[in-house]
Amino acid sequence: MMSKGRLEAFSDAVVAIIITIMVLELKIPHGTDFAALRPLIPIFLSYVLSFIYLGIYWNNHHHLLQVVRHVNGSILWANLHLLFWLSLLPFVTGWAGENHFEPLPVALYGTVLLMAAIAYYILTRVLITSHGNESPLATAIGEDFKGKVSMAVYALAVPFAFVLPWFSSLLYVAVAGMWLIPDRRIERALSQTGA
Repeated sequence: MMSKGRLEAFSDAVVAIIITIMVLELKIPHGTDFAALRPLIPIFLSYVLSFIYLGIYWNNHHHLLQVVRHVNGSILWANLHLLFWLSLLPFVTGWAGENHFEPLPVALYGTVLLMAAIAYYILTRVLITSHGNESPLATAIGEDFKGKVSMAVYALAVPFAFVLPWFSSLLYVAVAGMWLIPDRRIERALSQTGA
């Protein structure tokens, strides 16, 4: 078993780099009036949504590792799997924004969100397997209703993007909004264990 410190530090660094790449994609307009900003609105909106998603993942990942004592090779690979999908967010964010939320970019955006959600779910299962079904983590995660609902909504939104891309975009916003409501499961588990 290994210390979790390096995993946390590496994950934090990758998320910081992803955010940096996304913000560098915001191009400075050549005009000095509000009309020069108008073409950037879809790009900015896609950036805001992706920034919120990265913040949600970073926050939940941080909480997840607070209740974990150690990591092993399986956990490291599951974590890299999650980081892989998150690292694709700058690409799909830029593509969706640059193309004014056309069907295929919106569908691919949702596919990346779905795969990141699946990767996070796998990470939680690997952590629970490593720490036991009676661990504070297993107790805190429970049935993971929000995680399962998120995956289902993404799976619904991806095909809908080809018919109603604006509706799929609203579904992505709704899932983000659901996760913005603070999730106290792990904090409660930590307070019960005295950690």
